[in-house]
Amino acid sequence: MGDLEKMKNEALEIIGQFENLPRLVVFDLDYTLWPFYCECCCEDEIPYLYPHAKGILEALKEKVIHVAVASRSPTPDIAKTFLHKLGIHSMFVPMVRLSCCIM
Repeated sequence: MGDLEKMKNEALEIIGQFENLPRLVVFDLDYTLWPFYCECCCEDEIPYLYPHAKGILEALKEKVIHVAVASRSPTPDIAKTFLHKLGIHSMFVPMVRLSCCIM
């Protein structure tokens, strides 16, 4: 069993402990899915995820729990590029950019 499958199974085991599951889980990007700030990177860099991130995303997908991203990054184009480079962009519900913030 590969590392991704092992991490996915660990996440499925944790998810399986709950009777009521959410329909949507929202992740921040910087220092949640990956260990860096997008604004400190260039689009041509090779991004990487935290070790358990993809397994957790796969487990949520298997349980038909939608996932979305929310980020206050001042460089959304870099964040989108990284999601594509990592091959995980299609795992998230469509993104909407808000022009204002609610505090």
